[in-house]
Amino acid sequence: MSSNIKKPIFSSYINNPHLFDEVFDNLGNTKNVYQKLFDLYGDHSILDYVQLNNKAKSSFFNQGITFQTYGEHDTKEKIFPFDLFPRIIDPDEWDIIERGAIQRSKALNLFLWDIYHDKKIIKDGIVPLDLISSSANYLHQMIGVDPPGGVYNHISGTDIIKHSDGEYYVLEDNIRCPSGVSYVICNRTALKRALFGVFNHYKTHTVTNYAENLLEILESVKPKGVDIPNCVVITPGMYNSAFYEHSYLAKAMGVELVEGRDLFVENDFVYMKTIRGPIKVDVIYRRVDDQFLDPLEFRADSSLGVPGLFSAYLKGNVCLANAPGTGVADDKAVYTYMPQIIKYYLDEVPILNNVHTYHCSRPDELKYVLEHIHELVVKPVDEAGGYGISIGNKLTKEEIKAVQEQIKEHPRKYIAQPIMSLSVHPTYIDDTESFEQRHVDLRTFTLLGDKKEFVLKGGLSRVALKKGNLIVNSSQGGGSKDTWVLKK
Repeated sequence: MSSNIKKPIFSSYINNPHLFDEVFDNLGNTKNVYQKLFDLYGDHSILDYVQLNNKAKSSFFNQGITFQTYGEHDTKEKIFPFDLFPRIIDPDEWDIIERGAIQRSKALNLFLWDIYHDKKIIKDGIVPLDLISSSANYLHQMIGVDPPGGVYNHISGTDIIKHSDGEYYVLEDNIRCPSGVSYVICNRTALKRALFGVFNHYKTHTVTNYAENLLEILESVKPKGVDIPNCVVITPGMYNSAFYEHSYLAKAMGVELVEGRDLFVENDFVYMKTIRGPIKVDVIYRRVDDQFLDPLEFRADSSLGVPGLFSAYLKGNVCLANAPGTGVADDKAVYTYMPQIIKYYLDEVPILNNVHTYHCSRPDELKYVLEHIHELVVKPVDEAGGYGISIGNKLTKEEIKAVQEQIKEHPRKYIAQPIMSLSVHPTYIDDTESFEQRHVDLRTFTLLGDKKEFVLKGGLSRVALKKGNLIVNSSQGGGSKDTWVLKK
C-alpha cells in the first residue's frame, strides 16, 4: 500500500488487488492521471471532504435535479446521488472509446436503413430473419421510409465497462431514448462549485457544449424546404422518470418543452398551440416511446402522443429524433451480432469489444444458459434501467429455478453474459463515512446528423453504491461521478 492511499481521506481505503481499481494499481500506487488531484486535495481530512460533498448535494437539491423510480405499487422521486471524487480518463483511452462509439452508431444507422429497405444483411445470411421479425420494436410501418438526412439514431447511448483485464467492453447500445446526459452536465457544475479552482490545474474537455451540438444535429435533419427549423422536445410529462432531463435539454437548447396535448396536426403538418396562435413544428426530439407517439397509428389508448403525427412524418413534413422503429437495433439479442454488423456495413474490425453473449433462442446456447445460470448475468432483451436483470452468483437455488422457468417460457426474450468484473473506483459511502471500492461503468452520448457526428467528451460514470453490486443504474440505487476526459 503506497503513501498515497495513506492520505487522510483514504486512510481506511481497502484496495482489493483482485479488482481493477481506476485510481490505484495493484501495489497501491496512485495512477498518473490522478496524481495531481491527490497533490491538490490529498491532505484534506475526511471531514473536509464530507463538507464539500454536502455542498454538492445541496446544489443538486436546490436545482431540483431528480429522477423517478417505478415500484410495483408506487413511484418515488429522488435526488440523483453524486460523488464528488471524479473519474479521470486519459486522452489515449478516450480516443479508443470515442472512435468505437462513432463506429457503432454509424453501423447501427446503416443496419436500420437496410432492415427497413433492402434487407441485404438478412439475405446474405449475416443476421437471421426471425431475429428481426420477432423483435417487439420492429415497426412494419417504417418499411421503405427514408428519414430526413438518412439518420435513424440521432442520439445513441453506449454502455461501456472496463474489465479486470484493463480492456473496454460494450455492455449494450441504447438508441431509443438514452437518458443521463443532463446529469453529466449537472455533475460538472456541482463539482466546479465545490472544488473551486481545480480545473485551473487540469486540462479537461468541457461537457457544457452538448446542448448546442444536439440542437445543431436536430436542425441538420430538418424537412426539405425549411430554412430555419422550429425544434421542440416532447415529453410524456412530469411523472416520467427522466422528466428533469427532458426539461433541462429543452431549456439548454432554447426550445419549447411540450406534451402531446400541446401539439396538433393539420393537413399533415404539425403545429404547436401558443397564445399567439399555432406555430409550425419541424423537428421533434421525442422522449415518448414508439407505441405512444400517435394513437391513430399505434396504441389507440395513448394520451401521450399526437393524432396524425406519424402521417406527417411519412409525408416528410416533420422529423422525429430518434426515428420510430430504432428500438429494433438496441434489442439485446441484436447486440450479439454487432461485430458482424460492423464488419458487414463498414468493413472494419470493431474498435470496442463485445461481451460474449448467449441468446436463449438458440437451442444449444439455451441449454448452456439453463445449466450455468449461477455464473451468468441474465437480461431481458427489451428492458432498460437495470430492470429484470438476474446476476447468477447472487441468486438462491429457488431464484435460479425461477429464472430458468422464465427463460424456458420465453427464450427469445432473454440473453445471458458472463459475469464481468467491472472496474472499481474509490467512492464516498455515507453509511461508513469513508471511501470504498465500488463498481462503475460509463455511458457515452453520440450524436449523428446529416453531415456531422459528435461524442460528448465526458459521459456518465454510474456507480453501484451497494458493496459488491454490479448493477449501476440509478433506478436500482446507483449513483454517479463527474467524468473528466483530459486534453492531449
